[in-house]
Amino acid sequence: MSSLNRLLYFNCVVETGSISEASRIFDVQPSSISRQLAVLEQELGVRLLNKTTRSTGLTEAGHKYYEFSQRIVSEFDEAKRAVNDLQEKPRGKLKVSMTVGFGESVVLPLVSKFMSLYPDIDVELELTERVVDLVEENIDVAIRSGRLPDSTMIAKRLAFNNFLLCASSQYLASKGTPHSPEELIDHQCIRYGYSRWKDWFLMGEERVKLIIKKSISVNSVNGQKQLVINDTGLALMPFWAIKNELENGSIIQVMPEHIFSPYEELSATYAIYLKRDLISPKTRVFLDFLAENVIGFDV
Repeated sequence: MSSLNRLLYFNCVVETGSISEASRIFDVQPSSISRQLAVLEQELGVRLLNKTTRSTGLTEAGHKYYEFSQRIVSEFDEAKRAVNDLQEKPRGKLKVSMTVGFGESVVLPLVSKFMSLYPDIDVELELTERVVDLVEENIDVAIRSGRLPDSTMIAKRLAFNNFLLCASSQYLASKGTPHSPEELIDHQCIRYGYSRWKDWFLMGEERVKLIIKKSISVNSVNGQKQLVINDTGLALMPFWAIKNELENGSIIQVMPEHIFSPYEELSATYAIYLKRDLISPKTRVFLDFLAENVIGFDV
């Protein structure tokens, strides 16, 4: 029998003035109520109730204890209501961790729309390349590229990382347009600084690692894009990062007949969350929102 149940019994006896009435309300034997009240008094080391054959009244200590027990039960009821409200209506703090490139290119432009739809959700965003611990850091959703690292998590694919070889029209006009992967050896290439994505591969029946002699490295997707736009060289960029620039012509795809990747396997970007029986409404609506709005980011 929990201490909270003893408080509930105690409060009910005080408010009805009768153990038998409290037993009727809780649908338990009067002896069970009496036994739990005795345990409560024993725990406190003080008598709370003066019981006669006709009535039950409070001692001085009982009056003082009842003041606190009322508050405790009231707070408990309020806590239950608050949790139930969270389950019924999307509200509360939503903590999202995401890679810098995908976050800046895809997610951040959508945040205003999401907040207008769900004004009771407070959004906390973290843009980072480090691997985060969803449990330790109390993160609701992590947006990452690659494989699912833990079977206790669920990954929902948002977009394939379709990497395109690209450059600015000015760079191609001044340095020439390469027409075969072998010609990249003569060009300035912009690599992504992440250790696992710094090499370039030609994807086909066999993965061929390309030979690059002249290169510059930068540790962000948007950094790569700025270098490309400013005529620095060729880069492998995910389609979702340069979609607008391809449409307005500031970036041009090179050798579209080939499939390139900075990694030995084709990859995608996922929304990752913990495997739970009940997903909070705030997390559920955010995942649904991403699925509905992160569209058109695959070639």
